Amino acid sequence: MSTELFDQLEQKVSHALETIEMLRLEVEELRDENQKLKGDRDNGASRLNDILARFSQLEQSSSSDTDSDSAPAAGGEHSPSEQHTSQPHHPSHQF
Repeated sequence: MSTELFDQLEQKVSHALETIEMLRLEVEELRDENQKLKGDRDNGASRLNDILARFSQLEQSSSSDTDSDSAPAAGGEHSPSEQHTSQPHHPSHQF
C-alpha cells in the first residue's frame, strides 16, 4: 500500500512540476508581450505629443499672425473659419 501512495505522490509532484514549468513559460511570454505593449504605448504617446506640439505651434503662429494683422473686432474674437471668410484687411483703413 505504501508503494501505491508513493506512486500517486510521484505522479502528483510530476504533474505539479509540469504545471509550474508551463506557468513559468506563460509568465515569460506575458512579460515579453507586456514589454512590447508598453513600448507601443510609449511610442504612441510620443507621436501624440509631437502632433499636439505641432498643433500648438500652428495655433501660436496663427494667433501671432492674427494679432499682428489687426486687433479683434468689438464683437469678440473670430473663429478660424470666420477669419478665412472675412473681407481682406486694408492697412490704410486702420486708425
